[in-house]
Amino acid sequence: MTKTKYWPFLKNFFKVAVTLAAIYWVSTRVSLSDLREALHNCNPWYLALALLCYIISQIIASSRLNSFLKVVGLHVSERYNFRLYQLGLLYNFFLPGGIGGDGYKIYFLRKNHPVKGRRILSAVFFDRLSGLWALAIITGCLIMFMPRLAIPNVVTIAVLIVGTATYLYFLYLFFREFLSKFIITHLKALAVQGFQTLSAISILYAMHFDGKFSPYLLIFLLSSLVAIVPSILGGIGLRETIMSFGAKYLGLDPHLAVLISLVFYMISLVVASSGIYYIFRPQRLGIDKIPSPNEVEQELENSK
Repeated sequence: MTKTKYWPFLKNFFKVAVTLAAIYWVSTRVSLSDLREALHNCNPWYLALALLCYIISQIIASSRLNSFLKVVGLHVSERYNFRLYQLGLLYNFFLPGGIGGDGYKIYFLRKNHPVKGRRILSAVFFDRLSGLWALAIITGCLIMFMPRLAIPNVVTIAVLIVGTATYLYFLYLFFREFLSKFIITHLKALAVQGFQTLSAISILYAMHFDGKFSPYLLIFLLSSLVAIVPSILGGIGLRETIMSFGAKYLGLDPHLAVLISLVFYMISLVVASSGIYYIFRPQRLGIDKIPSPNEVEQELENSK
């Protein structure tokens, strides 16, 4: 077997191993009965609000991606783009291979529009990068409200300004075309992270928490970086692990931190499951059947 044939197996094995290890570690901290009791005792209205905030964040995230696609000359309706986004959310949770939801979106868009795969890939890449930028901005704002970290506000502000300036300079040098939509795409990125933060706040209210929210929101946002770690099942276990360690470092309740993360995971899973509809009705995406991961991977390889 060649190195090329070995690599997909090793990559998937690593993803499964990381995810299972994280799930096992979390299961030693919070049991299913703990989660069931937390859901039973929570305020359902705040839980519904958390779900609504997350749904809004995903609608805005879909629109943000469409804004980046327009930069590379790919014009699709918001409705069609949102359908693709729903399918992508589903595959980001349940597809253990290396393609994931982004790969399927690139496949469908390239298959139906005369735009090079590399240009679509660059749009998807900057869609993710704008999300990381917004995450850094909101995280920095939270840090300024946490004197226990002993980080001077001037340092935090300077880091955010220098980081943003460096990001803009990078775009100017190598991807100047994306600067034309910088303001709108990054306002949408801030809105996405903002509504997900509101979702976390709603979960805290649902659990009748009446303490300081900012430390829990800080570790919640930092745990969002788990999206870039190879895993399966939507990264379950990894976010909770980060939440637990962060809670211990800040002197918070690790049990509550993990419960917040698990409830957020369940909410995101419910929303992602809406993509199942297109498995049974692929005609809504303009095709007769959903391609297999191997077909998508082969197509993407051929487009390079």
